[in-house]
Amino acid sequence: SSSEITLAEQLKNADYTTACIGKWHLGHKEEYLPLQHGFDYYFGIPYSNDMDIPQALLTEKGGYWEVVRDPKNNCIENFQVPLLQNNTEIERPANQNNITKRYTEETLKFIQKNRDKPFFIYLAHNLPHIPLFASEETLGKSSRGLYGDVVEEIDLGVGRILQTLKEEGLDKNTLVVFTSDNGPWLAFNEQGGSSGLLKAGKGMTWEGGMRVPTIFWYPEKIIPGVVDQIGSTMDLFHTFSNLAGVPLPKDRILDSYDLTPLLFHKQKGVREELFYYRGTELYAVRLGDFKAHFITQGEYGQFGPKVIHNPPLLYNLNHDPSEQYDIAEKYPEVIEKIKKVVEVHQDQMLAGEDQLKSRGSE
Repeated sequence: SSSEITLAEQLKNADYTTACIGKWHLGHKEEYLPLQHGFDYYFGIPYSNDMDIPQALLTEKGGYWEVVRDPKNNCIENFQVPLLQNNTEIERPANQNNITKRYTEETLKFIQKNRDKPFFIYLAHNLPHIPLFASEETLGKSSRGLYGDVVEEIDLGVGRILQTLKEEGLDKNTLVVFTSDNGPWLAFNEQGGSSGLLKAGKGMTWEGGMRVPTIFWYPEKIIPGVVDQIGSTMDLFHTFSNLAGVPLPKDRILDSYDLTPLLFHKQKGVREELFYYRGTELYAVRLGDFKAHFITQGEYGQFGPKVIHNPPLLYNLNHDPSEQYDIAEKYPEVIEKIKKVVEVHQDQMLAGEDQLKSRGSE
């Protein structure tokens, strides 16, 4: 929506030069592409790398799932996704065999070109989303199969980025954040990753679908260590705004908190609440160590059907991160507190246009 303020648009208020490199997936028509939403440069596949499968192949194999579940179908011709530079298609199908490497190289070029002014880069790798591809340098090199090869290639790319920042003398004045958008796609077994002790995965509001690792790198500003407090990707908006000296917009309520006191001074984080949505429905709420599930629903044939829970399921994530032991009967007062949090949250929410609903009528 044009009414939303992207992080790139926010940082333009402090004269940042901005780039989006990689997956976008917020609309592939020109009006929705990164250059129309605060980015000065874009290079990437504008949506998921498993799309644009030729109809003949879908018919031959019996559908999408039959194509993507078989690694033998992992060739670039089977996924006719475009590669864009700014608003222009420069390659189709995108050569996914080396796409991770090319995203890294584009990032390095942007850093070197803009080394003398503030810059913001949103680097969003398409992989390890299926179908999996790795370049010659890493293909077959890891001990974890093709998935491990992809992760290793991303890791090598991050190392090259950090090394370039050091070589350009920017390492002590640049914050690097490494994180993920969701948990593993368990339906793809060894091609989909693992959530470890966390329950479930991508597409679900159990911790395995929503909780992801995050690394902050800012030499001499962030003291190396481990933090186990609550944070959200949405907190990057407030955090980056503060670091850039840009005031937050006053015409809206933002679910975003400044993480710098936690990162720089190891103070207690201020976020106490997290809201777990599936589409436009609120499924679960975290308050401190406690998490209440008002609705649960599996995905991809796993973890059961949609169930509405009244009273909600309740877990203590500090003691039970795997969400195995429902303690709702033991802590009715916690459920009441969480219900009040939900009331306040929903009173503050302004419903936006559901663009997915209107998409089918276009």
